[in-house]
Amino acid sequence: MAAGEYVSVSSQADTERADLERERAELKADDAGEHKELSAIYVGRGLDPALAKRVAKQLMAHDALGAHARDELGISERLRARPIQAALASAASFAVGAAMPLIATVLSPARDLIPLLSGTSLAFLAILGAAAARAGGAGVLIGAARVTFWGALAMALTAGIGSLVGTIV
Repeated sequence: MAAGEYVSVSSQADTERADLERERAELKADDAGEHKELSAIYVGRGLDPALAKRVAKQLMAHDALGAHARDELGISERLRARPIQAALASAASFAVGAAMPLIATVLSPARDLIPLLSGTSLAFLAILGAAAARAGGAGVLIGAARVTFWGALAMALTAGIGSLVGTIV
């Protein structure tokens, strides 16, 4: 999980670097055109043209690449892709999420293992979905329901495929 997250977010970081390099070249090649481009962005956001031109001029005088990165490309230092951070967060969340069903497996009698493991896994998915939604400021019930539904569907599909190929899952 962590490796996949690292690869995915690394690709995003590569794209951000390429976009910034392209923007750096455009600033060097056509400074006036880049001023107009930034001014047009601010006009599109509701500033009158004269104010938009002054804002673009001031921001570009301070940090032209930063202004274009933020307002044209949507890249800010706070929201930049961080592959290592994403991988560590993925590994930690996977470990915590996996620990709960593992504990249930150890504590369950063998004859009740499948239904108890499925039920506790879905319960833990609901709890984690609710916690993630709350942390993100989203609706807790919707977050819990979404994670639980898709988790149950994945379990059902896995069990169905296992039964088709003669393996108990």
